[in-house]
Amino acid sequence: MSSETAAPTSVSTHILDTSVGRPAEGVALTLAVRSGRDGDWHAHGASATDTDGRCKDLPALPEGTTHVRLDFAVEEYFESRTRQQAEEQQDAPRVRDSGAFFPEVAITFAVQPGEHYHVPLLLNPFGYSVYRGS
Repeated sequence: MSSETAAPTSVSTHILDTSVGRPAEGVALTLAVRSGRDGDWHAHGASATDTDGRCKDLPALPEGTTHVRLDFAVEEYFESRTRQQAEEQQDAPRVRDSGAFFPEVAITFAVQPGEHYHVPLLLNPFGYSVYRGS
């Protein structure tokens, strides 16, 4: 019998803004967990993406976690990006679409003990895609 303890279950993410082909910096996100399909959600952590669009500082998941939800607050990111574009292109025509069709993105997934889950988000103002990365 091994005296080693099981590795903690963990989550990381990153966001690529596919409309500009660059990482999405400064997107706020929250992490919620539950135990069991019908369990209540519990807030477990919050962070924001770094300059590379990554979030690697989310806390390890509590023992017994079976489901995780990542909530990305993308509306503020797109509003900020639109303001920046307007400032950079003062004489250019007004940006056609200034907001996000999806003001937030919630991703829910199942987890197994001891695994690491990297969940990238490919984002643009009118759509998104997500997958389990490595």
